[in-house]
Amino acid sequence: MTLVIFIFVAVVLATAGGYFLLNSRLRRSDLDSIKSRLLGTTAPAGKRQNTAPALMQTEDAKKDRMVLEVLRRFQLRNRLQHLLEQAGLHWPVARLARLAAAGLLFGFAAAWYLLPPPLDRLAFFTGPLCGALPLLYVWRKGRKRLRKFEEQFPDGLEFVARAMRAGHAFSVSLEMLHREFDEPLAGEFRRTFDEQNLGLPLEVALEKLAARIPLLDVQFFVSAVLLQKRTGGNLAEVLEKLAYLIRERFKLRGRIRAISAHGRMTGTVLSLIPASVAVLMFYVNPQYIMFFLHDPTGQWMMGSSIALQFVGYAVIKKIVSIEV
Repeated sequence: MTLVIFIFVAVVLATAGGYFLLNSRLRRSDLDSIKSRLLGTTAPAGKRQNTAPALMQTEDAKKDRMVLEVLRRFQLRNRLQHLLEQAGLHWPVARLARLAAAGLLFGFAAAWYLLPPPLDRLAFFTGPLCGALPLLYVWRKGRKRLRKFEEQFPDGLEFVARAMRAGHAFSVSLEMLHREFDEPLAGEFRRTFDEQNLGLPLEVALEKLAARIPLLDVQFFVSAVLLQKRTGGNLAEVLEKLAYLIRERFKLRGRIRAISAHGRMTGTVLSLIPASVAVLMFYVNPQYIMFFLHDPTGQWMMGSSIALQFVGYAVIKKIVSIEV
């Protein structure tokens, strides 16, 4: 009898322990899944990797304390973070700042120690130029990502409109949108859907989308959705008309670029001619060019000509750049 009671108690304890162990493991797995979804670090098996920006950005406060403090003092942290979000990069802000500082030091040291004495003063120009290269890379990547988003946006609006006509809710349409489209449209709407699904009001989630994607078309989309939510109306029809309007703007922009192509080419050629002539004269008649490098008057003349060249290029670019 004692043996039976002992076996019964052991079975009960083993069952209870296994239940609590399994329950805690499943709960930890759910928490890890939610955390990885917020941080954007992992993707479910069989699903394409999503490169959208994470909902939560993490910084190594101990490692990057000095860099973050400097950025905070100069009020640059939020600007750099916004720039990285537009580019779709998962870099910490401190990493971008370290790359810019390393480029600045490398460009200055390379020009200062490798160029001869008359030209070593160019280090004051090559240093900031090399330091700006990481920022320029992030900016160009962000512009490219915005252009791709703008190309995908009309198809995304029509998809949402068709989904709503089929009987789906607006939030469900956003979830379907991020499953059917590619980056960057899928990532941005995935983030909007996750923010709204995790408790953020829809108005705030859409306003954050408009802040991350500074396009006029996105502003129209957010305004239309918020106005329809407050006053009612046929949102599907509004989205279809907005998609049609965006496509017509694309056609008009293409025509304008075709018309202004001659002016843009002229500005580029006129800007490259003086530099090409200077390089040719350096090999044909070096003494003539050395006057602009050694003589103080020649240095002032060269600096003024370079500045006027940049001003002329900026004026030509401003004339041929027509916003639609």
